[in-house]
Amino acid sequence: MFKAPWALLVIMLLLHLVIPGVACGVGNLVFPDNTNLVTGMVLEFAVPTAVVSMMWVTIYGGNSALTLALIVIDTVLAPFLIPLTLRLFVGSRVTIDMTHMIRRLIFMVAVPALVAMTLNEVSRGRAQDTLPKKLGPFSKMALIFVVASNSSGVAPYVRHMTVERLEVAGLILCLAAGGYLVGMGIARFMGQDRDTQISMMYGAGMRNISAGAVIATTSFPGEVLFPVLIGTLFQQVLAALYGKILCDNSGKGQ
Repeated sequence: MFKAPWALLVIMLLLHLVIPGVACGVGNLVFPDNTNLVTGMVLEFAVPTAVVSMMWVTIYGGNSALTLALIVIDTVLAPFLIPLTLRLFVGSRVTIDMTHMIRRLIFMVAVPALVAMTLNEVSRGRAQDTLPKKLGPFSKMALIFVVASNSSGVAPYVRHMTVERLEVAGLILCLAAGGYLVGMGIARFMGQDRDTQISMMYGAGMRNISAGAVIATTSFPGEVLFPVLIGTLFQQVLAALYGKILCDNSGKGQ
């Protein structure tokens, strides 16, 4: 389906092992006595890649086949990868109901992805050609709604901001920005073409924060929610900034 199988594997490792591991290490270093904040930081970077990354990859002419494959595979495996990542990095410090979390993620993340794939397969590709055009305006409105609703969820914490929460926000911003840079840097180190570099950058940098917010709300104490939701304030801005700086510059260099 695409020409970069190693690129897909590398992104998956970054998404569910490397970046969450760095988040766990930094969180334990800065907040050694606050398990909830560390858990929230790990959860923020343990969720699957964001579906909206496909929009940014399309805008900047990335490898759409690679991005689509990443979204589908990562979304379908999310019910198993997220609990395993959490168990690996914070399982010794928090109680994780693996069965409950897997069931919720299957219903919330995996089932919609499988329905979409089935619909496209039954229609022999016609759904992929026709539905995006018809649902384009709705999808843009839905994106605005998701960003706004997630941002409103973090509003109470922002209104009662503390030094500790400011530190969390700063760390999440740095880690999120680093995800884009690591994705692009490894892609260039691997000698990938420009299109694949763009896809790896957005694949490693963007996260399904809505899924993380639901998990934080239903499975952990309230304080875990703040590190997850604060990422909403940065994700789209970082996506646009990196697209403008790195993608435009790499295009000029061709």
